[in-house]
Amino acid sequence: MESDSYKTIKSFSQGIFRDRGSRFIANAYPVSDPESVKPIVDGLRKEFHDARHHCYSYMIGHERTVWRVNDDGEPSGTAGKPILGQINSHGLTNVLIVVIRYFGGTLLGVPGLINAYRSAAAEAISGAEIIECTVQDYYEITFPYSSMNDVMKILKDEAAGQSDQTFDLECRMIINFRLVSQEKIIGRLSRIDGLKLRFLEKK
Repeated sequence: MESDSYKTIKSFSQGIFRDRGSRFIANAYPVSDPESVKPIVDGLRKEFHDARHHCYSYMIGHERTVWRVNDDGEPSGTAGKPILGQINSHGLTNVLIVVIRYFGGTLLGVPGLINAYRSAAAEAISGAEIIECTVQDYYEITFPYSSMNDVMKILKDEAAGQSDQTFDLECRMIINFRLVSQEKIIGRLSRIDGLKLRFLEKK
């Protein structure tokens, strides 16, 4: 069965690594979609406008299939990939790490750069609170008022969440539950006469 849990960071975290005069500032952020990345990176470019490089990597989605690396002018493979390597080695997702480099006047070479970006990213992760989250399915359900007791019993039995409720001759609510419970809950609800289900989203 598909896993419905994943690890991410709870909030912003920062780490710093220094090597031969160069300073690498790693900023780690929890993110939920690729569209969140550009505003963060653009903001850091403005805040650290005098830095030489703003390299980053992100991993998104509980299946860990959406990712990107960016070397921002460093030799190919020396920045974004080592950052991503740290995200992967900690099994994280829904995370963006941006490493800002202030050049210290001494070239570090390819091995030195890889080590620096990897170490900076590791520092940011080590300072973060890592949390485990579960994927939730959200559905809109409508049903006759006469079915209220049956519906509420199922939701209570399966520990499903409820919100945005309207109770009338026809009732409506938004429900959410863990992905691993999907087959069982939908199966039980589908047996109620007159009940309609509409999938909304995963979170």
